[in-house]
Amino acid sequence: MPTERFQFTGEGGHQLSAALELPDGEPAAFALFAHCFTCGKDTLAAKRISVALAAKGIAVLRFDFTGLGSSEGDFANSTFSSNVTDLVRAADHLRATRKAPSVLIGHSLGGAAILAAAGQIPEAKAVATIAAPSDPVHVTGLFKEHINNIRAQGEVEVSLAGRPFRIRREFLDDIIEHELMKDVTGLHKALLVMHSPVDDIVGIDNATKIFVSAKHSKSFVSLDHADHLLTAPADALYAADVIAAWASRYIDTAKPAKAMDLPETPRQVVVQETRKSKFNQIISVGPHRLVADEPVAAGGEDAGPGPYDFLLAGLGACTSMTMRLYADRKSLPLDRVTVTLKHSKIYAKDCAECETREGMLDQIERDIAMEGALDAEQRKKLMEIADKCPVHRTLTSEIRIVTKAVK
Repeated sequence: MPTERFQFTGEGGHQLSAALELPDGEPAAFALFAHCFTCGKDTLAAKRISVALAAKGIAVLRFDFTGLGSSEGDFANSTFSSNVTDLVRAADHLRATRKAPSVLIGHSLGGAAILAAAGQIPEAKAVATIAAPSDPVHVTGLFKEHINNIRAQGEVEVSLAGRPFRIRREFLDDIIEHELMKDVTGLHKALLVMHSPVDDIVGIDNATKIFVSAKHSKSFVSLDHADHLLTAPADALYAADVIAAWASRYIDTAKPAKAMDLPETPRQVVVQETRKSKFNQIISVGPHRLVADEPVAAGGEDAGPGPYDFLLAGLGACTSMTMRLYADRKSLPLDRVTVTLKHSKIYAKDCAECETREGMLDQIERDIAMEGALDAEQRKKLMEIADKCPVHRTLTSEIRIVTKAVK
């Protein structure tokens, strides 16, 4: 998936370094990601979550705050308020060049900043925080032994995560003025709070305060066993999966189509290795993103359905849709169809009606349950219709597959 790198003008006129993770096709939505205090856009969690969301069709913009990473300016001149302004400027840039973000994501202090900025980004419908403090003042705990000196001297160099940063009195004064819980109470957007119960940097009590202060719609997901920075790849990928699934309720991930309207030309299905594991694949179908894998027993990680699972799913979905169309057209009292399928190999000699007499054959067992006040004749007719679904006809007819190598 492509990464577009550029700069935009932030608070104070500085050029801020940004990266926009894009899906292979047209993005279903755009998201804005705010990284943790003194971190950068290319920290492991920020990059992994952004790339994972892009694989699911959500483009993600992340950037270095003033004085961090490749961005211009002096970190000592930045404040919590300037970070909030930079986030709003980032959203303005997306709005002007692509599309305004409908999803906002913040990690650690970036989570507090994204909550404070959300009210100034009207297009945002969903806000997700990861290990966020309920009060930006919490960050001063990282250098609490220097606070008195900062206030007395106006500026002091402190060591954070082994790196030197200069903190000014203005930074302390600024974060004290923020009443973040007022922003949370007046959010008026869907909120997802994600936090680890073993976070030893920002305690989970912060998540409780944010969640209790927020109005519905709100959700909480525990990041069990994860550390504050989500350094384990599995934790970052899990966070991305949850955010994508949760946000799908609040964003338009695809243009609605008329029921059963067929496209003028078939949509391409693109399957590409992710290289996350031996068999992991990302499948793109128009605006939709799916993951394919193999079960653990077959050498995969079971991160998604296997190839035959998708084959059965296609047949099952087509069967149910075809029966529904017929039932509605004939005004039959069909309440619901459930199709259960299984694939296996059988000996050809065990199939009396099969043309092949030797070796092994593929067998698909399809059980169809019909709910509703249907009489015997109606059920019989619906079972006949099931065999007329287009995918069933494709699988039972001669199929020509044309394969060619392309650059």
